[in-house]
Amino acid sequence: MSKEAIEILKRKGVTFLHPDSVYIGAEVVLENFAGEGVVIFPHCRIMGDRTVIGPFVELGREGPVTIENCRVGRGVKLRGGYFRESVFLPGVEIGGCAQVREGCILEEQARCAHSVGLKQTILFPFVTLGSLINFCDCLMAGGTDRENHSEVGSSYIHFNFTPRGDKATPSLIGDVPRGVMLREKPIFLGGQGGIVGPLRIEYGVVVAAGTILRRDVLEQNVKILPVRQPTSQFGKTSRGTYSLERIFAKNVNYIANLFALKFWYRYVREPFFLKSSYDRILFNGALETLEGAIEERKKRLRDFLFLVSKREVGYSESVVSPLDSTDFSAYADKIDKVFSDFHESEEMIVLKEEFLHVFSDHLNKDKMDYVTTIKSIPFSVAQLGTQWLKTVVDGLWHLASKAVPVLNL
Repeated sequence: MSKEAIEILKRKGVTFLHPDSVYIGAEVVLENFAGEGVVIFPHCRIMGDRTVIGPFVELGREGPVTIENCRVGRGVKLRGGYFRESVFLPGVEIGGCAQVREGCILEEQARCAHSVGLKQTILFPFVTLGSLINFCDCLMAGGTDRENHSEVGSSYIHFNFTPRGDKATPSLIGDVPRGVMLREKPIFLGGQGGIVGPLRIEYGVVVAAGTILRRDVLEQNVKILPVRQPTSQFGKTSRGTYSLERIFAKNVNYIANLFALKFWYRYVREPFFLKSSYDRILFNGALETLEGAIEERKKRLRDFLFLVSKREVGYSESVVSPLDSTDFSAYADKIDKVFSDFHESEEMIVLKEEFLHVFSDHLNKDKMDYVTTIKSIPFSVAQLGTQWLKTVVDGLWHLASKAVPVLNL
């Protein structure tokens, strides 16, 4: 299949620098290759019937690339590594030795240097990651362009697996309602540091190199310096204690922001994906990935509630004693139902329609460039859009609070 497929793709305009070393799976839909300007370097492997390659994509400049069921947008450069079941919107660049696994969406002009590991990660436009980074299970926004962007320094890690054995640890670095407007101050996470998820970090925060964040940073425009940890004594191994309210709240808030982003894609981004069949498939892939991200977070929260119900770990002092007799596994179905049955309220619909009405006046119907259009809308219009998306987040939060009243969120 590979040789025949390569000849077909050559006729479409794809450049193979060493065609005999390239593998293309029999399941790959060749019609989903744009052809124009695509360059594939030696020793690349392309697999999956959902793989889409847009125009002017470059694969494998720094080393072999394996792609499996990825949607790759216009001008994306994947220079080396393994990429699976993720979406790369136009202008994304990733260095060699990457491992980008399922559930990732890298939006326009997001960049990663070499040896970056991602899974269930969403990067908003311009967000830049340095080298030797593990940054799974988080969403990061902030910044206005490639000169003024949120950045993560080299040798950084988002700690997303606990001694309890759960991954109810998603961190929100920025947020969706404000972040999508591309006008918030960037966030800087200095190298040789990390985040112990789940955490929230506000816009404009600067975290010094070598800092491990263990608490939220909810004040904008502050600097965080390393804190010397007291020497601890060796003792009996423990699975640890936790604040149930805090972990539950962080997970609900994260899922609510994913819902807001899904609404943003469905109602605002879609017109920007109508240029070609490749763009349409790219858009559908992004929506599908967002749905998968929501399901992943629901699963992790559900698993956590079942773990709590086993009483295998202790409660922190902030958790009141009546919770000790609560069967939290019984709340798992209630929380699932909140998210599954969620519908727009009248307030959400009114704000959405008001925003879309004024937003349509600013659409560049000739170029239809997403980033340029969003940055060009007046501040008052952006505020209206943020207000709409915030009602989505707040609405889900309210419903989740009612479903689990014992936590008194």
